Amino acid sequence: MKILFLVTAYNSLTQRAHIEVTNRGHEVSIELAVSDKVMAEAVELYKPDLIIAPMLKTAIPENIWQHHLCIIIHPGIMGDRGPSSLDWAIMINADNWGVTALQARAEMDTGDIWSSQTFKMRQCSKSCLYRAEVTEAAIKVILETIERFQSRNFVPQPLDYGQEDVKGCLRPYMRQNVRAIDWASESVSDIIRKIRAADSQPGVLDTIYGEEYYLYGAHEEDTLKGFPGEIIAQRYGAICRAACDGAVWISHLKKKKKENQLFFKLPAALVLSEHLKNLPELRLSLQVSSTDRTYKEIWYEEKNNVGYLHFDFSNGAMSTDQCQRLRDAFLDVCTRETKVIVLMGGYDFWSNGIHLNVIEAAQDPREESWRNINAMNDLVYAILTTNTHLVIAALQGNAAAGGVMLALAADIVYCRRGIVLNPHYKRMGLYGSEYWTYSLPKRVGMKKAIELTDNCMPMGTEFAKKIGLIDDYLGSHHIIFQQQIELIAEEMATSPDYDNRLTLKIQNRLKDEQYKPLEDYRKEELEQMKINFYEPGQSYHTARYNFVYKVPPLETPLHLAKHRQVGRNLEKCALFPFE
Repeated sequence: MKILFLVTAYNSLTQRAHIEVTNRGHEVSIELAVSDKVMAEAVELYKPDLIIAPMLKTAIPENIWQHHLCIIIHPGIMGDRGPSSLDWAIMINADNWGVTALQARAEMDTGDIWSSQTFKMRQCSKSCLYRAEVTEAAIKVILETIERFQSRNFVPQPLDYGQEDVKGCLRPYMRQNVRAIDWASESVSDIIRKIRAADSQPGVLDTIYGEEYYLYGAHEEDTLKGFPGEIIAQRYGAICRAACDGAVWISHLKKKKKENQLFFKLPAALVLSEHLKNLPELRLSLQVSSTDRTYKEIWYEEKNNVGYLHFDFSNGAMSTDQCQRLRDAFLDVCTRETKVIVLMGGYDFWSNGIHLNVIEAAQDPREESWRNINAMNDLVYAILTTNTHLVIAALQGNAAAGGVMLALAADIVYCRRGIVLNPHYKRMGLYGSEYWTYSLPKRVGMKKAIELTDNCMPMGTEFAKKIGLIDDYLGSHHIIFQQQIELIAEEMATSPDYDNRLTLKIQNRLKDEQYKPLEDYRKEELEQMKINFYEPGQSYHTARYNFVYKVPPLETPLHLAKHRQVGRNLEKCALFPFE
């Protein structure tokens, strides 16, 4: 069946839906909804059997939905209507929420219901909820809707608020006056909820040192206290702000737009650096408990001869400082009396490589790009050359570009079922480094490595295992995945074959080094990256700017729009940025 996706962005949900629907034998083409004309043109060119909008912020034109079945994937329970669905679900502290597949109609979110799934709400940010529970529910309703459409005998349910299972309602767009924080009177829990309901868009507008900023990335703080509204500490780029009954860490800020001046999201302490010169940097022990309520990016847990190194960086971006701190933490963990190290990454993301926002904010982005990629390489090198432990990469969340190559530095790679991998750099105009020319061909062969880095397409876990990119994929739920990883790691640590496996690993690394030193791979990759960073006219700087400032593409990249590929050059994938 030919299915057309109309989307605002090729985001993580759209990528996952693309993978899942294609895996079931359907042909999928994608059109970015840059205008009504473009959407209509896509329908005319492709002549789809079914149109699905997994993530669409604009209305489908009437001349399309009147003549074609168009399914809108709405992140709300049956009867929920409005553009701020998840925001309200978090703000009202709903116990359960859902995703509903609706038939497009003139009045938004009022069409017949084709499928609906519910899930238990988790105490987390909107973006985290979207990438986990919402995505899993959305995939279920998309696949069920396709099956029901193919059956030709399914009758969708009209929206009827008289029905017992229709519990939603029309809610307005959530404006900043609703999100506003009163630091003098509101509790930590209320403040946290407001900021989480606005992650990653639009943020909560607030005033700090007389300037207006949008707040992102809220974390509870159990011990620090101060005068409400006062910034009382900083840690690894985050700021801690006192409330009436405790304190809240805020990881990122974005200055409000001024006239023609645009700003983008950055670590909060970097944005406020001029005001924080005398504010102490409160560092954490590596072995802070995962249950301690405070702001932490890197922490370590240990049991039964296995060490678990967690690193949870916002959106998977890793700055020079973060790479250096993670490398230091890894080297420290390697000195411990354990046998297996598990690199756990974060809940949302494993890693997406270098930190483009911090690079863009640097006085010389070229120099900061160079520092950042070398810091990433130092981290990858430390993992590749580990001779004291067996190392497992446990990918709970999505990974892209250098983040995928970071995972391949481990001896064994496991993924949570359903995550999305993007093992390529071209969309950001980069050749790539992180020793990918060593680790990727070693797993998939040179031909497939070139294909993966050239075609700019996302990959699901089933295909990643099939080609040997990863060793296996485990449970789709985070908790089940973590439990399975623990069983595997502990079994590995206690196996009678452990010493033989470690010895073989060391021998293979020595053979590889004799054939071609890792330094040669690094040097060759960095020669290409130096061109990307420093030579004039390179697409990387334009692609980075567009990514950081959220400049929408003017047209759909050809590698996604099958209906536009005839006689066209597919290299346009090079400038299509990551989510």
